[in-house]
This record gives sequence, C-alpha cells and structure tokens, in this order.
Amino acid sequence: MTTFTREDHSGTGPGEFTPDGCSVEMYVRLPGNGETEIIAAAAPPGATLLELGAGAGRMTRPLLARGFRVTAVDESAAMLAKIEGAPTVRAAIEDLELEERFEVVTLASFLVNTADTATRAGLLRACARHVTDDGLVLIQREPDGRHETRTPGVEWSRDGMTISVISIEPVAEGVSKTCIGYEFEEARWTQTFYSENLSTPAFEAALTDAGLTVESYLTEDRSWARARLSDSSRTAV
Repeated sequence: MTTFTREDHSGTGPGEFTPDGCSVEMYVRLPGNGETEIIAAAAPPGATLLELGAGAGRMTRPLLARGFRVTAVDESAAMLAKIEGAPTVRAAIEDLELEERFEVVTLASFLVNTADTATRAGLLRACARHVTDDGLVLIQREPDGRHETRTPGVEWSRDGMTISVISIEPVAEGVSKTCIGYEFEEARWTQTFYSENLSTPAFEAALTDAGLTVESYLTEDRSWARARLSDSSRTAV
C-alpha cells in the first residue's frame, strides 16, 4: 500500500519552508478563520492548553489574549521563533512526550486528515497522552464531502489574502493530491499536500483506536469535534 508522508509535501514562493512544504512567511501572514472562537466557546476559561502544530502562532496569539495558558508545539524552529508570550516545544507531534498533562489539547489545521494512517494514529495518541483525565481534546477535520467540492479554479478571499485551488487529483482510494495557492498583493505561495477524505465513522474509529471518544461536534458541518479520554484510557494514561 502506498503511503504519503509529510515529506511528500512541497511548497513554492519566497522565504523559508518547513519539511512539509509550509512557508514560514506565509503562515506569519495567514489570518485566522474563526478557530479560536470555537475553541474558546468549548474550553474552560483560563485552561492550560497544549496547541499541537502551532505553526507561527496564528492561533497562539488570540488564545493567549483570551487568557488561556498555552504551550505551543511544532517541529519547525523557524515557525516557533515567531511565537511570543508562550512556552514552545520543538518536536514532531507524534513523538511528543511531555511530563505535563493539559486541560485542553488542540489538533487543528486538518492535521488529522493526513494521508498517512500511521502518522494519524500517532497524532491522536499524542493527544490522548497529554490531556488530563477530565480534559478536552478539540480536533479540526475536513467535513464529509469536502474533497468533492474542492475543485480547480475555486477561490475565496479573506483579510487581504486570496486562496485558490490550483489542482486536485485522486492518487489512491480516498486520497487526493491538492495544490493550493495563497496570494497577497506583493507575494504568492503554493502548497502541495496529500490528504485523506476521512468519513465521520472512520474519523471516530481512529479516535477510538487512540483511546479517545467523540463527545460532540462543535460546528454544523462537523469540522470541529470535542473528544475525551475513553474510560479505559483514563486509568491507563
């Protein structure tokens, strides 16, 4: 079976890139899209929060401003260097082994939709390892059917940035290779990545395998899920 890892991802444009094809400069500019509002509505005020895949701090800054005690994790030193006001940890998420556990753990940016099932399992196990017994895991996923609606030529704008779907092609059962463009007035980047169209039942099964249980969905399209440790995991973690 073909496996598509983050090393297969790539990007183009000015500045430094992470191993998975993300432009550091572009992510510094990338505006929020309502993520922190969703997290703030679901999480206890002032909670300790482990942000997995923090990037350049797009969510970190507004979460800190809302009073959350954030620890930011990313495997890119260049990304973490852009974050101020929060402790940072450089590590691949699936390898993370902190002594502390957190009241809230977030896994955003559709990381759970990786086309590498082993990496997905590692991401979710890291969530389970680091959440308190009564804590929350908040996960952003691609809603069902998103691959079918993401077609070449589609574009949308937000806060001075235009995002466009340059190309998308199926490469395996449920897996697509997608190239997205990010354009500002004076600069343009692309990112090419592989993602899996993870149905709701498959998503929930992956969480179960990691010792997590979906408690509820936070958005109508089920793109954000609130999960907790399963009963058996609370005694094992």
